[in-house]
Amino acid sequence: MITSIDDLQALAEKKRAECAENSSELRVCAGTSCLSLGSSELKKSLQDEIQSRGLNDSCNIKSVGCNGLCANGTLVSYCTKDKSKSTFYERVTSGDASGLVDSIQNGTPLEDRMCDISQPFFTYQKKIVLENIGIIDPDDIEDYIAHGGYLSLFRALDEMSPKDVIEEVKISGLRGRGGGGYPTGIKWESVSKVLSEQKYIICNGDEGDPGAFMDRAVMESDPHRILEGMAIAGYACGANKGYIYVRAEYPLAVDKLNRAIKQATKLGILGENIAHSNFSFNIEVRLGAGAFVCGEATALIASIEGNRGNPRQKPPHLSDYGLWGEPTVLNNVETFANIAPIIKNGGAWYKSIGTESSSGTKVFALTGHIQNTGLVEVPMGTTLRELIFDIGGGVPDGKKFKAIQSGGPSGGCIPESLLDLHVDYESLKNAGSIMGSGGLIVIDDSSNMVEIARFFMDFCRSESCGKCTPCRVGTTELTLLLDKFINKKATKSDFELLKEMCEIVKSASLCGLGQTAPNPVLSTIKYFEDEYLAGIRDD
Repeated sequence: MITSIDDLQALAEKKRAECAENSSELRVCAGTSCLSLGSSELKKSLQDEIQSRGLNDSCNIKSVGCNGLCANGTLVSYCTKDKSKSTFYERVTSGDASGLVDSIQNGTPLEDRMCDISQPFFTYQKKIVLENIGIIDPDDIEDYIAHGGYLSLFRALDEMSPKDVIEEVKISGLRGRGGGGYPTGIKWESVSKVLSEQKYIICNGDEGDPGAFMDRAVMESDPHRILEGMAIAGYACGANKGYIYVRAEYPLAVDKLNRAIKQATKLGILGENIAHSNFSFNIEVRLGAGAFVCGEATALIASIEGNRGNPRQKPPHLSDYGLWGEPTVLNNVETFANIAPIIKNGGAWYKSIGTESSSGTKVFALTGHIQNTGLVEVPMGTTLRELIFDIGGGVPDGKKFKAIQSGGPSGGCIPESLLDLHVDYESLKNAGSIMGSGGLIVIDDSSNMVEIARFFMDFCRSESCGKCTPCRVGTTELTLLLDKFINKKATKSDFELLKEMCEIVKSASLCGLGQTAPNPVLSTIKYFEDEYLAGIRDD
């Protein structure tokens, strides 16, 4: 059992000493993407090779989380015994196991599988949320502790008051990474001030945007980071119970989180009277059934309570009336993953990164027509051009860039003329899009933007809970109108009606799903109006 900072640091030192003494490491990506490419079979092949050559004591095979460059999986890194040097390999298969182990024995890299880590995909990143990913074993709590895990929680309990914790989060300027961008410290402060015997902390892991997999990667690759952030939030706000709401389509993430909770509870890091303090905190995973609308706070809470995932009107806000009518903090995975580093390094350190209004870093999933499909973390204020052409490697197959869609189905499409836009909450909003949770879909010049808008509108139509008429009927009618433009059967009056209906759905819908559903249509009208006009028939 760990009951103090000294216990925690002693375990960390013991684990680090074991790793330094025992062997070098072959780190095999075991995230969902690489698993689908056969990384489990690769790991077994490597283990067989290591064992057959009697290298068990000098080389350890280790499963790690997503290294980010999913386009080039399976990714493997080799770390020397003193961990001073790492060599990355890409597109590794079971057939490469023998050659890879040969390279370890010979001391020469496997040239035809080497990954250039000097490329902008790696060098342009600044990792805070993803700092442990690709390094630690997500199934081993001691590995997390050896890399500084849970030290922020214990220091908060030992050296800081709940108000001190909230103040550091406020100083940091951290805004909710789920898309809303609300200041995290202010949200926590609101809940902390409400007098109630029962309060809750909820982590939203119901990542439903097409093309988004940021939260999934964090849950799969560094689950203890989320638990630590939630526990710190519980201490700051006076809550003793937490829930992680994860879509059932993320079985690997669910498995990693449940295992992490059991490990932390067994060591006394979660549970009753943590570190001999008066603070108790327990966490439970709840599964979602895949309803996109349950990413909305009140719908998510309804689902946890066992009800249909319908949104409700606000106020009352969650700080006053949340889960089972009690004060509740709800943040997403990435938000909680930022908390431990903020407590460790201070709010001012975090505030110094990014832009004045959007501090820190942001994790993005780069997908669509882009060379380097994968996961990246960059400072707020990085330009779209840097993200797409430097980090992302540009558009493949000789095609030209046309637009980038940010913010999921609720976001907008940004054209080539705005490639030098600095990515933060305000700039994306001013461009007609939103930050969202961080999905970025690159679109090349072979795409029709009306069809793109229709795809996202149809997604919102099918995911509408149906509770309010503007969203239920409006998204259906907008989809039918877009069909007329695609089939070149629209009229000039249809074009005016399309714009009018977008504004009605946006202003009259009950929750964020309906309020933002017209964004893809409005942004494509703004920047690609000629493609709509091309769908108007000649009378």
